[in-house]
Amino acid sequence: MHSEVDALGVRKLVIATRVSQLALWQAYHIKDRVEASFSDIKVELNEILSNGDKILDKPLALIGGKGHFTKELEDEILAGNADMAVHSLKDVPTYIPDGLELVAVTQRQDQSDVFLSHNYARLEELPQGAVVGTTSLRRRMQLLQKRPDLKVKDLRGNVNTRLAKLKDAQYDAIILAWIGLKRLDLLKDIPFTQKLSLDMMIPPMGQASLGIEVIKGDKKILEIAQSLNDENTFICTQIERDFISKIGAGCSAPVACNAVLDEGKVTFRVMLGFPDGTNIMQEKVVVDVKKSKDIGLELASKMIKNGAIELLKNAENIAFKDEMPQRL
Repeated sequence: MHSEVDALGVRKLVIATRVSQLALWQAYHIKDRVEASFSDIKVELNEILSNGDKILDKPLALIGGKGHFTKELEDEILAGNADMAVHSLKDVPTYIPDGLELVAVTQRQDQSDVFLSHNYARLEELPQGAVVGTTSLRRRMQLLQKRPDLKVKDLRGNVNTRLAKLKDAQYDAIILAWIGLKRLDLLKDIPFTQKLSLDMMIPPMGQASLGIEVIKGDKKILEIAQSLNDENTFICTQIERDFISKIGAGCSAPVACNAVLDEGKVTFRVMLGFPDGTNIMQEKVVVDVKKSKDIGLELASKMIKNGAIELLKNAENIAFKDEMPQRL
């Protein structure tokens, strides 16, 4: 930890964060929690413009994928310019660089995707051939499985840019994560919003929770980070991360993967296939939480036996024929 101690014995903790509106909301949220729990700690933010925030005209997989939202923050910790990074967990690759560890996951908030439109109240009401915007192959796959008649168009830019494109009638509807819009108080400005159930639209690994990454070996930072951890969310997101790691799903793969813990049972849903909604493999298992530790690995192994790796390879090959979107 940054060892400067002021006259009152207060030490400084530096959090690395991206500069997007949502990332800053998340970092300030963690800053407030740390300072409320540790009176001897003063938190400062080290704001980084990540590569993923700079390049907005290409699908992320074409510029190297999800690590582009985390790499610069990790470099700042390794260089000694930050003690901790706050990430959207869905952006954190399953591989963590040497010298760092992902030690805490905050309590998961509502992880639904949400349908947004200025003209149609529900996804089911969209007319044939309607244009839907999404940055995500996961969403594209699930949309087109249900509604092969829809025209799905790429949608990049920050949240406000995306909402402006919807308002300008470039799309009949768009689909985004509900939690980000809620945190930024943007839902009230959209005439029609429909939260999609987890059976209707399975989220990506890590959706709606924050991952806290720290330097290895500093006991005080570890103690602070672990105070932010939610055990149930940690269990669920580890199952998801195990699945993604085992199946080798890169950021350009259309994969949905979600674990929910309720009344001692874990429900784990996974789905993968082609971005056009064909060649779908889907599984849903319910197990006692005490027996849930390896279900991510076990389900991945089962799907690999059934040809998942070949399917994903083919899915990725066709994904960028038209430079399609890829963001999980």
